[in-house]
Amino acid sequence: MHSQIKLGRIFGIRVGLHYSWFLIALLIVFSLVGGYRSNHPEWNISLIATLSLATAFLFFVSLLLHELAHSLVAKAEGLPVREITLFALGGVSQIGGEAATAGAEFWIAIVGPLSSLLIGFLCLGTVDLVSRGPGPGPFMAVLSWLGYINLGLAFFHMIPGYPMDGGRVLRAILWWKSGSLDRATRYAAITGQAVAGAFIALGIIEFFRGTGLSGLWIAFIGWFLLHAARESYVETTLKSSLDGVKVGDLTAQDFPFADQDLTIQEFVDEMLLRTGRRCFLVVRNGQVIGLVTPHEIKHVDRTQWPVVRLSAVMRPLEKARTVTSETSLLRALEIMGQDDLNQLPVFSGGQVKGVLSREKILDYLRTRMELQGIRG
Repeated sequence: MHSQIKLGRIFGIRVGLHYSWFLIALLIVFSLVGGYRSNHPEWNISLIATLSLATAFLFFVSLLLHELAHSLVAKAEGLPVREITLFALGGVSQIGGEAATAGAEFWIAIVGPLSSLLIGFLCLGTVDLVSRGPGPGPFMAVLSWLGYINLGLAFFHMIPGYPMDGGRVLRAILWWKSGSLDRATRYAAITGQAVAGAFIALGIIEFFRGTGLSGLWIAFIGWFLLHAARESYVETTLKSSLDGVKVGDLTAQDFPFADQDLTIQEFVDEMLLRTGRRCFLVVRNGQVIGLVTPHEIKHVDRTQWPVVRLSAVMRPLEKARTVTSETSLLRALEIMGQDDLNQLPVFSGGQVKGVLSREKILDYLRTRMELQGIRG
């Protein structure tokens, strides 16, 4: 997720806050202000506002702890964790690769809800021990809200709708029973879509029964789960198709060169349009010094094309993202997605060996799907 605020690192894991989280934080604060004023009319508005903001912040911390639990267990299982992002409907831990075993997948998935359960019971247990008077004080009111909301989150996340935690627990159990991750993912995704459909139907029914925004909110959660289930299944299928494939297996060896002294106009007329190729390695005295694509050219005014040379607009090789022949295809695809690239220069032994294109990867996937009888 690119639209986010970077908060720093915890245990070496980047933590980011998606802008959509501020929407839910605002709704939580307004809801808490109304709740505190209704339940504690003796509290002044400044105290209520302070408590509401503090509660929203502690809720953010509890969400972070939930995702951190997933991430730390994943790292303990040898999986790389690139980032934790908190957004409007919770959080997501960007874990690279799949767990090696069904047991590892089970613990990675279930530890998040377990952490929320622990936070909930700790908060409510503290309230029960401390609150012996006629009514809870401000701090106990905050802990009480956090306790119940974390228990609710734990049960919500355990709904068996893939890719939610409960769906991943279900997938781990199916994987353990069947011995096939692909089959387990397919069944878990189908279950997730069924759960999402039930949420959507319930939300629509509740809306027409007069619950208003409450019904729409349930339907929206269902829509989100449906989208996430489909997207996660496609992602898992993609990973399975590319598992074990190296960049060198798909590297185009007949990559085209363009001399650095060519003007943009000469390059476009004589090479880009005639060949239909989109990525050219720029050379100087036979040495590759950069690459040029339509992306670099489109930023130059057309009136300047006859005079501006490729050396002025190319992407220098030292600034370009590159991969080696031994890089996994999955990692190369991740780099393309992160940096919005369509091509990557491929090196081996310090020498340029070719260019890997997104188009080449898509052609490979289409062929694999046709051979497997899968229709995209």
